[in-house]
Amino acid sequence: MTAFTSSDRVQNVLRHSLRPSTRPPAGMISLASGEPDFATPEHIRTAHAEAVEAGATHYAAWNGAPDLREALAGHAGGPGRPERTADHVLVTHGGSGALAATILACVNPGDRVVIPVPTYSLYADLVRMAGGEPVLVPQQDDLHLDLDAVAAAAPGARMVAVCNPCNPTGVVYSAEELTRLRDIADRYGLLVLADEAYDAIVYEPERFTSVLDIPGLAERVLYVQTFSKTYAMTGWRCGYLVASPDVVAAAAVIHTRMAGPLNTAVQHAALAALTGPQEPVRQMMDEYRERRELVMQLLGDLPGTPLRAPDGTFYAFVAHDPRLTSVQVAANARERGVAIRPGSEFGGEGSVRLSFATDRETLTKGLLTLRDMFEEMATP
Repeated sequence: MTAFTSSDRVQNVLRHSLRPSTRPPAGMISLASGEPDFATPEHIRTAHAEAVEAGATHYAAWNGAPDLREALAGHAGGPGRPERTADHVLVTHGGSGALAATILACVNPGDRVVIPVPTYSLYADLVRMAGGEPVLVPQQDDLHLDLDAVAAAAPGARMVAVCNPCNPTGVVYSAEELTRLRDIADRYGLLVLADEAYDAIVYEPERFTSVLDIPGLAERVLYVQTFSKTYAMTGWRCGYLVASPDVVAAAAVIHTRMAGPLNTAVQHAALAALTGPQEPVRQMMDEYRERRELVMQLLGDLPGTPLRAPDGTFYAFVAHDPRLTSVQVAANARERGVAIRPGSEFGGEGSVRLSFATDRETLTKGLLTLRDMFEEMATP
């Protein structure tokens, strides 16, 4: 019998992907997960339960429930934005499903995709799965977009992919940056893939500007969103794509063939999240703000360990001793009982990512352990 061998594309993804496949063991403090620790708000859970009892247990429409798609179109349209209809929306199995369907629908073998890094590693993985070539462009020292480098990489490329607010850095890109990105996209005919999963988690005095608010981007933008972060709905797996109807139709074919329509009752819950009370979101945001302050209090003053206060998200991207790799630093932390993520996973060697999406008591214990580690690393 011939041994199974995975395809060249899969082997290429496996060679480049550094994402860990297992959760930290029991007893370890995890500051590694990109998952809110809050319970999904009650009114969302209630909407789901009521939908199940009412019989929402059959297949949903292949591209998403019509009422949810219409509500999402209205949300994506909004004041001052181009009008969008349900034909501009595809409901997907999480934001990851939207990213996969979009990239596989739009990127052909050999296409180049410009990806400013550090950023979420899934973009490059999916481009490789599509047979494309990720072109990783380092950001500036302040972790904002290096738009000159993006422009230099743009000729002949198919797409540029940005995460805003950025995972792992916590940077929020300005309206001026996004406008210049639009100009580059116009000049070189690029699609603009924008993942705005953390748009509701932004700290004062920063102001968030969506790509949906940038004039002239409507026909180029591939807007990917999820209910996971804003509403603490990671396990519900509900995301969506907003794009031109032709892109949505192509992505819907990919998504349907891969996964089929999203769980029907979950879509009722998502509609309740979008149209229901937003006070739980504000309460979660207040807690994230306190945790961010805690991170800066305990790690913000360490010599040799620069830490830029995150503008958004619930991540801190901590630079470390350049004599060590980020994998070595993450391994050192793990030996001390704290799980964090190496920056190399995101294309950001020289830093590690920690998440403060956990309760303050656990966070404090983890941060104090990391503080001791960084102080020891800084000792000659």
